[in-house]
Amino acid sequence: MVTSGLIAIDATILATAVPTIVGDLGGFAQFPWLFSIYLLMQAVSVPIYSKLADTLGRKPVILTGIAIFMIGSVLCALAWSMPALIAFRAVQGLGAGAVQPIAITIAGDIYTLAERAKVQGYLASVWGVSAVVGPTLGGVISEFATWHWIFLVNVPLCVLAGALLVRHLDETVERTRHRIDWLGGALLTLGVSLLLLALLEGGHAWAWTSPVGVGAFALGLVLLVAFVLVERRAEEPVLPLWVLSRPLLRSTSLVAVGVGVVLLGLTSYVPTFVEIRLDASPLTAGLTLAALSLGWPIAASQSGRLYLRIGFRSTALIGASLIVLGAVLLAFVSRSPSVLALGASCFLVGFGMGWVASPSLIAAQSSVGWGERGVVTGTNLFARSMGSAVGVAVLGALVNGVLDGRDPRDDPALFATSVTWVLVAVAVVAVGVVLAARSMPRGPAVDAATVDDAGA
Repeated sequence: MVTSGLIAIDATILATAVPTIVGDLGGFAQFPWLFSIYLLMQAVSVPIYSKLADTLGRKPVILTGIAIFMIGSVLCALAWSMPALIAFRAVQGLGAGAVQPIAITIAGDIYTLAERAKVQGYLASVWGVSAVVGPTLGGVISEFATWHWIFLVNVPLCVLAGALLVRHLDETVERTRHRIDWLGGALLTLGVSLLLLALLEGGHAWAWTSPVGVGAFALGLVLLVAFVLVERRAEEPVLPLWVLSRPLLRSTSLVAVGVGVVLLGLTSYVPTFVEIRLDASPLTAGLTLAALSLGWPIAASQSGRLYLRIGFRSTALIGASLIVLGAVLLAFVSRSPSVLALGASCFLVGFGMGWVASPSLIAAQSSVGWGERGVVTGTNLFARSMGSAVGVAVLGALVNGVLDGRDPRDDPALFATSVTWVLVAVAVVAVGVVLAARSMPRGPAVDAATVDDAGA
């Protein structure tokens, strides 16, 4: 729970400080990179860490991730410019790639399906506390202190999480020689990086149809095709293609992509929208976002009872429908916004998330044994991170296209228009989450992993 709190608080505390950071360092057009580079490094490293966790054990991998995350946090606090902060956020993301998926994998190891339904409330409470603490703390720091402390608060949490894991996590792993798929990892990283670069800088740093713009897209796609070919022949692929050949894992991965787009789309723009459009304080903006983060764990804590009774698919469909409703309401009220209306809509989206994200992930985990659980968990979170990274990039390109180089603080109405288009796009993606949830196999919640728990 403490380890998960590292990522949960970091996910909510930064968004409220964006206007303050931009006011100090400049570079509003670059601020989507603060989220995208973090998510990119997290996404591309998740499969590698997950594979290592299945071969070397969970403990050394997650401790390494915590150490990298702490180093990245300190570097972010020392950043002197927006490019430097973006670079140090990449280090943070590299650590987060180990922390979040391995923490969730450990929960899958030590609890059966029925037990996970009971303890889901405890695990979800981490996000509930972070939903209040993160945005509120971010707002308070931005208003009364310096934004550098937003990153320094991670340090004591990292130390505490590492100490608890060293003391309490015991595991026995059979040590064998393994071949790490470094080529596959490099191709995945470079391919996705080029696509994000093309999306974020297209129409801003260069024209969409320019040789650089077209070339970045083309080369990124070529590298990803090469990645797939390498993975088909690799002895121990970093992202096994069999994961996407199984109907349940394929559909839950699609759900995760949509969840990632919706989550980061709202996290990145709702607080800034509240501050600029409504001239609200960072603290107020943080509390608006907290409504989304608070709805998620409330629903997730109850999802276990629901999916044990009606199945994973039906639970996910109910949640996805609530996300659509909340996203449509957000797009509607953004034309004549109020803090209360935005907060209520965000809460509804978050509530739907709790009935989609957790059940779909647990469904994927429960379909495999210990030796595959790390890869399956990592693939699901990789899909979510990629959805977030690509989503932020696309939405950032949409906003920059509407603003056309103008500072949103000089024209709040124009910025409001661009955010309305963002919310419409989020609503469309939410419909895609419904379709992905519908493709999940029917049937009751079954724990197939109990046949292979020798390594837990």
